[in-house]
Amino acid sequence: MSDSNVNKEYKPITLAPFGPIGIIAHTSNKGFVKRISDDLSERRKRRAQRPDNLYATDPGYSRENYIFDSELIRFQTGEGKFSIGESVRGHDIFVITDVLSHNIEMELHEGSHVISPDDQYMDLLRILSVLKGKAKRVNVIMPFVYEGRREKLDSHRESYDCADMLKKLYKLGVSNLIIFDPHDSRIENAVPLMSIEMPRCQFKMTSTLLNKFGSIILDKEHTLVVSPDETGVSRAIFYASNLNLPLSLFYRKYTNGKSGEENRKFEYLGDDVRGKDILLIDDMINSGNTMFRTAEQLHDAGAKDIYCLAPFALFTNGLEEFDKKYAEGIFKCVCTTNLIYAPEELKSREWYLDADMVPYVARIIDALNADESIFDLINSTSRLKDLASQMRIDEFLGDGNNNENKNENQ
Repeated sequence: MSDSNVNKEYKPITLAPFGPIGIIAHTSNKGFVKRISDDLSERRKRRAQRPDNLYATDPGYSRENYIFDSELIRFQTGEGKFSIGESVRGHDIFVITDVLSHNIEMELHEGSHVISPDDQYMDLLRILSVLKGKAKRVNVIMPFVYEGRREKLDSHRESYDCADMLKKLYKLGVSNLIIFDPHDSRIENAVPLMSIEMPRCQFKMTSTLLNKFGSIILDKEHTLVVSPDETGVSRAIFYASNLNLPLSLFYRKYTNGKSGEENRKFEYLGDDVRGKDILLIDDMINSGNTMFRTAEQLHDAGAKDIYCLAPFALFTNGLEEFDKKYAEGIFKCVCTTNLIYAPEELKSREWYLDADMVPYVARIIDALNADESIFDLINSTSRLKDLASQMRIDEFLGDGNNNENKNENQ
């Protein structure tokens, strides 16, 4: 199902643009950013042709390319600087960054060094220091939040990295920060005066999965939503409630009344999984160990096909174990997004499926530039419910089998 079939009630843009849009591509996501610029250009070209468009002739409203000429320069000491090749004065600037990108190396006097998230963050601060006081407004799109898993203090002897990062962005003049599916939304309390938008990826991932695998039937007799542990159950609840599917979860149980991994095991709580498809929900896939542990238990219990959905997948231990588990039939698919860097070898895997977020990000930029409310746009609730309703109508009319045959042949 295409995006045009859902959430039709979202209002078109009617307010004046805040300023001409300018996009700065940070790190290695230049291909992703170029596609966003192209999508935005096509949107505005179509809108400029409408006779009721009052802003078609505004300077910079409709352009072929919104990306500004810029460069990050590295020195052999490991230091760096950022330079921009054109004026940003009066522009509404969107910096799109991927702090997890790990495919860039720099040559130091003692050898090569892979750019780390800490390096990416420092480069982002360099970019913002150049824009401060010159651009009309500065917005940052950071899909994966830097240090987002350090959202609270476990000890007063530990650093509070996420809050410190947010405060620095605010002090450098960032007006809007757009982050996707953060580990904990309470991080926004660190900067109450900075606007933080948190779009969800659930609708796009679900629609991508259903378009690929037409055999999935969204009802309680055929499909279960499962959370791998109790800490992430809220994300699974969102899927289950909006798709009207039963929810199950694994919870930690400690033996002998003692904590520690050696005394911990995960117990299943929920409906019988035998013969049912599983939507396994998590916020991210790091090494894959949590996914493997959960999928193996479900597979051994008689589950049919297991689909793993997570907005971000890092594969920190490589892809070999995923290949092995897939060959063993432990899982059917890993569905994630293209919001962060993915190596080409990953894209070629049969078990890998990425949801294309380019049109969504372009639409968010378009709306923010006109200071439109984006609540309905970033809220996946109504769109997921519409998607589930449409899928059930298709199944009732007998289109489900046709979709399955079509998708399996693609």
